[in-house]
Amino acid sequence: MRVAEDRLFRDLCAALVPGAGLEETGAALSGVIARLVAHDALRCCVMSPSLGMGVSGLGFWHEYGPDLGREVVSVGSMAGDRPGSLTALARQPVPVGVADRVRRVDAPDWLFAECGVGEELSFVLRDLRGVWGVLGLARAAGARPFDAGDRHRIAAAGSSLIAAVRSYVIAGPLVPPAQRPPAGLLVVGPDGKVKSWTPQARRWLDPMVERQAIPDWLFEACAATLAFEAREHARDPRARYPRVCVPSVGNGGWIAVEAQPLGDDGDVAILIQCATGALLLPTFCDWYQITTREQQIMHSLQDGSAAKQIARRLDLSVNTVNEHLKAIYRKTGACGRHDLIAAITA
Repeated sequence: MRVAEDRLFRDLCAALVPGAGLEETGAALSGVIARLVAHDALRCCVMSPSLGMGVSGLGFWHEYGPDLGREVVSVGSMAGDRPGSLTALARQPVPVGVADRVRRVDAPDWLFAECGVGEELSFVLRDLRGVWGVLGLARAAGARPFDAGDRHRIAAAGSSLIAAVRSYVIAGPLVPPAQRPPAGLLVVGPDGKVKSWTPQARRWLDPMVERQAIPDWLFEACAATLAFEAREHARDPRARYPRVCVPSVGNGGWIAVEAQPLGDDGDVAILIQCATGALLLPTFCDWYQITTREQQIMHSLQDGSAAKQIARRLDLSVNTVNEHLKAIYRKTGACGRHDLIAAITA
């Protein structure tokens, strides 16, 4: 069994190539997953456990059309208790579900049937740290339904898939090689459409869209979903905070995308900036598998504290602090304190 898991991990890593386009990567990932579970379309939406379940900051798509794609990334597909919804699946002992229909948000018809889809199998990528995202596999109308064997095989691949996605995200240099643009802003209207952009926002987004060949519908759907989350959080502060941290895959560094309502007219401002410090640390620690104690030590490093000061603050021995630092350097590939601080403040 271990040999099979190792092979699957290697094959998944070979499919997830930093710098490749979204559809190209999705097709390669689909080819690997198809050996486990046959399907006609694949989506893999990735998020950070520390930020909670919500809009995805990273994803791979293959053969999902715009109409179906918009629907499955909407807030409606994540909330509630229908089969395949992210929140419902995440609570199940085995987080795999199958849906045979999904209703449009703005129309009474069933979208699966209209798009020629028979069923979608959804698998929440989850470990002890939390939810890393969702893998969706669709089969065409008339194809064999997903069965218990399909569910079992895809569930058994969860740890390998999470590990491969982690390797993909942290593949770039720890410290970004170039200075990032200043913060940019875009405005999303009540209808979910982008109304305006600042030039700085274009400087952030255009290279990402072009490099990964992100289709317009996917960008628009993610912006609309983040705007929806911002309005929900304004009404209920207990709702998920509308923020994602997106890795600049292959180039090092992170991008923070955060939404805030502008007023009572439904407009939402989405701020795009370099993710550093408090914005970055929880997500950074997710991807590099930093423990809670190690994260406390990293937080203390940001204010320039020496090992002795950190030891007193956390009621630890200096030797213990130094051992934690060695573990952090090993996990992140940092050459030392200065390299690590540069990674989370650059």
